[in-house]
Amino acid sequence: MSSTARLSPKKYTARYPRWMVGKPLLYMSSALASLGDAMFGYGQGIMAAVQVQPSFIKRMYGKTVTLEQVQAGNTGVDPFVQAITVSCLNITALFASIAAAYVCDRLGRRMSVRVGAVMYLIAAFIQIFAPNLAALIAGRSIQGIGVGMLSMTVPILQCEIAPAHSRGLFVSIEYICLNLGYAVSAWVGYGFFHDIPSEISWRGPYIVQAALASILVAWTFILPETPRWLVKNGFRKEGLGALADLHGAGDVTDPLIFATYTEIVAAVEFESQMGEASWRQLFTQYTRRCVVGITCQMFAQLNGINAILYFLPENLTRAGFTISRSLLYAGACALVYCAGTIPAMFLVDKWGRRAFLIAGSLALAGSLSIVGGLQFYADSLPQGPSRLPAADGLFFGVCLYLFFFGATWGPVPWLLGAEIFPLRARAKGMALSTGTNWLFNFIIAFITPPLFAAIKAGYYFLLVGFCFISLLVVYFVYPETAHRTLEELGEVFGDKVVDDEAAACEAAERNAAALRRRVGSAIENMDSEVTLRVTEQSKTGTSVDKEGADIEST
Repeated sequence: MSSTARLSPKKYTARYPRWMVGKPLLYMSSALASLGDAMFGYGQGIMAAVQVQPSFIKRMYGKTVTLEQVQAGNTGVDPFVQAITVSCLNITALFASIAAAYVCDRLGRRMSVRVGAVMYLIAAFIQIFAPNLAALIAGRSIQGIGVGMLSMTVPILQCEIAPAHSRGLFVSIEYICLNLGYAVSAWVGYGFFHDIPSEISWRGPYIVQAALASILVAWTFILPETPRWLVKNGFRKEGLGALADLHGAGDVTDPLIFATYTEIVAAVEFESQMGEASWRQLFTQYTRRCVVGITCQMFAQLNGINAILYFLPENLTRAGFTISRSLLYAGACALVYCAGTIPAMFLVDKWGRRAFLIAGSLALAGSLSIVGGLQFYADSLPQGPSRLPAADGLFFGVCLYLFFFGATWGPVPWLLGAEIFPLRARAKGMALSTGTNWLFNFIIAFITPPLFAAIKAGYYFLLVGFCFISLLVVYFVYPETAHRTLEELGEVFGDKVVDDEAAACEAAERNAAALRRRVGSAIENMDSEVTLRVTEQSKTGTSVDKEGADIEST
C-alpha cells in the first residue's frame, strides 16, 4: 500500500445538523467555503493599504517619511524590494496549488480546505507580531501556502456540490466572496489608518485576518464532503446521502437525486477503468482542456487586475489624491468590484462563458485606455489641486475596469478551471490552471513597481494589448461549456480517445444501468410497502414515517 493510500480516510462522518439539510446546507457550504477566497481578497487589500502608511514604511523598509512624502512618491523604497514583499506570497501559492492536487484527491476536498485555513491562521499571527521585513515576508510566504491550497480546492468543491444548471452561480458566489474580502480589507485599512502614527494602524487589519481564518478552520469540521469525491473513494452510500442532503431534502429516493447519482457513478466507473490521469495524459489526452485551463488564468492576470488591486491606493495617490482620500476611494472601488460580480451570478449560466469573456476583453481594454490616458495627463501637471479633475476621471476609469473585470474575467476563469476537467484529472487540471494563475500573479506583482517607475502610464497600454489578445484566443479556441453536466463535457472538447476508452465507457454504462435497475426496483418496492402500511395504519388512525432506502448494497 502506498504512503498516500495509507493517509486516505477509512470512514466518513457527516457532522452538519439535520436542520440544515437542503438549500441551507448547499448555500452555506458554498458561502463559507468561499471564505477561503475572501481571505485572499482580504490579503490583497491589506497589502495595498499598508504600503502608503509611514509607520509601516519605517518598520519594514527603514525609511522615515511623512505623509506628504508618501503622497509625492518620495519614500526612498527600492521598487524591487517592494516587488519582492508583495509577490513572495504568489510564489509559495504556485507550489502549494500544485501540491494541493494530491491532498485534495487523497484526503478530500474539506481536508484540503482545512489545511489551507490553518496555514492562513499561522501566517496571520506571524504578520500581527512581525518585527521586521524578514518576518513579514516569512508570514506572507506561509500565507501563500494557505492561499494556494484554498484557491485550488474551493472552485472544485463549488463545482462538485453545485447543481448542473447552477455551476456559474456557485463559482460566482465564490468570486463575490473574494471581492467582498477585498472590500472589507479596504474599509478596515481605511478605519485603522486613522490610528497613525501608532503601528496598530497596520497591525490591526492582520488581527481581523486571524479572526476570519479561525472561522474557516471551525467550519471545516461541519462542511460536507462532495458527493463525487465520496463515490470515487468508495463511500457510495455516504455519497448518495450527501447528494440528497445538498440537492434535496435528504430523500435518497428522489428520482432527480438518483438520476444525478447514477450519472456520477457511471463517470467514476469509467474513470476507475481508465485509472487516474497522469500529468502526461493531462496534456496528451485532454490537450484542448489544458489550453483553456492555462490561458484563461494567464489572461486573467495579464489583463491587469493585480496591477490595479495590489497598488490601488498608491496609484490613486500618484494621480493626485491625498493618502486618506486614496484609501477612502479604494474602499469605494472595492464595492464597485463586488457589484460587478452580480451580473455573472445570474447570467453566466444563461448567456454562456464565451460571451462574457469576449465582452469583458473589450470592456477592459476601453477602461484601461481611459485610466492610462488620464494618468498621462495627470503626470504632465504639477503636484497639487490642478491634478484633481484628472484624478477624479481616473477614479471613474478604475471603477469601470473593476466592475467589468468582476463580471467577466474575474469569476469565469475559476469556473472554467473547475468544470472543464473530468473527475479522473480534475484535481491535477485545476492545480495546473490555478498554478498558472499564481505564476502570472507573481509576474505581474513583481514587474509592476519597476515598470510603473520606468514607463509610468504607458504600462496601462501594455495591459490593453493583452486584453485584445485574450479576445482573439477566446473567440478561436474556447468552446461553450454552459448547460452541460460535468460528465458531458468530453464531447464538447473532443478529447482524444485512447485504445481502452471505448471498452471502459461501455463497461461503466452497463454497471450504471444495472445500478439504476437494482436500486430503482428497491425504491419502487419500498414505496409500495410504505403505501400499503400507510393505507393499513390510516384505518387505525396511527401515523407512519417513510424510511429511507437502504442503498448499502450499491
